[in-house]
Parts: sequence; structure tokens; C-alpha cells
Amino acid sequence: MEKIILIGGAPTVGKSYAARKISEQLGFPWISTDIIREMMRELVNKKDYSNLFLHSTGITAQKYLTKYSAKQIVGNQNKESRDVWRGVKALIKTDYVWKSFIIEGVAILPDVVKKIMKKDERIKPVFLYNGSREKIKKVIFTRGLWDDAEKYSDSLKYKEVEWVLLYDDWIKKQAKKYNLPLVDATDTAGCIKKIKTLI
Repeated sequence: MEKIILIGGAPTVGKSYAARKISEQLGFPWISTDIIREMMRELVNKKDYSNLFLHSTGITAQKYLTKYSAKQIVGNQNKESRDVWRGVKALIKTDYVWKSFIIEGVAILPDVVKKIMKKDERIKPVFLYNGSREKIKKVIFTRGLWDDAEKYSDSLKYKEVEWVLLYDDWIKKQAKKYNLPLVDATDTAGCIKKIKTLI
């Protein structure tokens, strides 16, 4: 049976790692919603997809993370994700090359996934979470989130940790609300094994 595996979750939770591992084990190609977003920015009309361009207009991490609260950043991320989802949905509906594949990213949101599942039995979603502040902090302080870690201050990185934790909590609540599979990504090996049993 053909499968379209959707892996959602907060930044830093391990979505890309999980997609790569599942891809290697099942032989499915995979793509990130980050790549879909960047392709859309080159192709779509800004007026029709205004939320796609909130971060792409030359605004710096300093300005953006100072201007918005952690809660507002979560809201902004979800607005952007809903615009990106339109591209994800188009790929799912029109792809004629890949029979089974994986899409991972923050633009995979529980409510939109629940809707598409009603129309497409190939959809196999899973949402990852990781409420470990220390693990999230380590990733952000090591590699950065907005940009390379050394390019902006520690105080701004702490703001990123704060909004990622809020987002992680929001994803857990939303996945439970829509009765969608949730997997604890703290244990990496266990996470991959669990995903495989769910899909």
C-alpha cells in the first residue's frame, strides 16, 4: 500500500533525523516543509501568501526576537505554517513520481492533517515532542535556530528556547485533541522504532 508519512513537531525535536532514518529503512524519499516553503517563496504571489514572507524580508534575529513575545512567535509560526501547508497539500495531491514518501516539518499541523486524512487513506501522521528544556537549549545554543548560533546573542537564544517549549506543548495538546499519534522524541532510537510501528 502506498503511504505518505507526515512528521510534525516543534523545531529541534528531531523531525529531520526521524525522516532521514525512516527514509533509509523504508526506501522512501523525503522532503522538509522548509524546502517547500523556500520554493513557494520563489513562485507564489506575496499578496496571496503574506505569512510566508514575514521572516524573509531582511529582518534580523535581533529585531524579530526582540519585537515579538514567545507566544506571538508561536502564533506567527502557525500562520506561516498554514501558508506552507497549501504547498504541502498541492504536493500530496499532484505528485505522480513518488508513490510513497515522507514530509516533515513545523508546517505539519494536527488540524490540517486530520482534514486531509478524511480524503486520503495514504496519510500516516505522527507528531514528535520533547519537553526537555535542557535538550532544546543544547540544540539551540550549539547550532542555532534562526541562524548559526554564533551570529546572535545568548539572550535571544533563550527567547528561542522559550517559544520552542511553548510550541512543543501546543503540538502535544493539538495532537491529543485530534486523536493523532504522539511520540516522545527524547529517546532517539526508541522514537524511530515507535514511528515504524505507527505507520
